[in-house]
Amino acid sequence: MLISPELREYRVDDWKAMWALDVLCFEPVFRFSRRAMREFAEAADALTVLAEAEGELAGFCIVHLSERMGYVVTLDVAEAWRRRGLAQRLMAEVERQASNAGAVGMELHAFTGNAGAIRFYERIGYERVGTAENFYGPGLDALIYRKPLPSLGSEPISCSGVND
Repeated sequence: MLISPELREYRVDDWKAMWALDVLCFEPVFRFSRRAMREFAEAADALTVLAEAEGELAGFCIVHLSERMGYVVTLDVAEAWRRRGLAQRLMAEVERQASNAGAVGMELHAFTGNAGAIRFYERIGYERVGTAENFYGPGLDALIYRKPLPSLGSEPISCSGVND
């Protein structure tokens, strides 16, 4: 039986394991380079949350804050942890942190051919607001999603995973 992952903040050199998981999660055209992963995770405006179980990276999410909006750079979940509530826990935590930092909403892009991601984001309250043509490269369009965030003072989200 798998032990529920613990959520934690980014630590120096976590980007290496994050990059390795990104390689497993995405096709080459959608992957980040090592350098890009490190830059995204360590940016001054980044909120980076990792999920660890038994010393292994189970998933992570990187959000960048800009002009009172959070932008989901990436959400990666290891195969063994998919459809177990981990992606939702990671998103809830970065949304809570973004709200506490003053963000009023979140935005993200999802590849038009990624039906699972589209269903997931719509299920957790993201609304499709447009399309970005060639966002991932020629012929690889993205749907643009947004979600308003609750105002400051919201109850913190438990990271214990008891209800996962």
